[in-house]
Amino acid sequence: MTRILVIDAHPDPDPARFCHALADAYAESAVGAGHVVERLVLSGIDVPVLRSRADWEKGEASAAIRDAQAMIVRAEHLVILFPLWLGDVPALLKAFLEQVFRPGFAFPTGPRRPNAGLLKGKSARIVVTMGMPALFYRWVYRAHSLKSLRSNILRFVGIGPIRETLIGNVASAGNRTEALASMRRLGADAA
Repeated sequence: MTRILVIDAHPDPDPARFCHALADAYAESAVGAGHVVERLVLSGIDVPVLRSRADWEKGEASAAIRDAQAMIVRAEHLVILFPLWLGDVPALLKAFLEQVFRPGFAFPTGPRRPNAGLLKGKSARIVVTMGMPALFYRWVYRAHSLKSLRSNILRFVGIGPIRETLIGNVASAGNRTEALASMRRLGADAA
């Protein structure tokens, strides 16, 4: 049994968005396999934008952010699903990560040291949907936003291993069917 936190980071709450269906497929399969799953839907919470270093380092996190931090603490495995927007993570996800991974929670306060993240022992899967072919994103654009999230944020706070699933051509019914089946397999395996 693995404790899993599924973070549905699509900014649009419309249930027709494919990221929501992927999150549902993963979570339902994981629960069916005996894992403990919590869900966090970012479109349903207020995530203020940080505007200064002082606010990030010493500001008071909102109740929703403190709740999200508690969910992260309980989880052994994080699954973060989001659509590629303008070649990057949606602004809502970036604002959320800035709020939740504050000094003192995600890494020690004071001088920065390599491998000092406080969230060691947690693994993650990043699931990115996009309209273009996934190989095009990986080879032409070098998956820069995925690399940034993986290396500059998740690894920095101690999370690892980090795996990824890129789902391209989301307008294709065949690709959607295949992606949902893949999420069900990954959920059952807590991968």
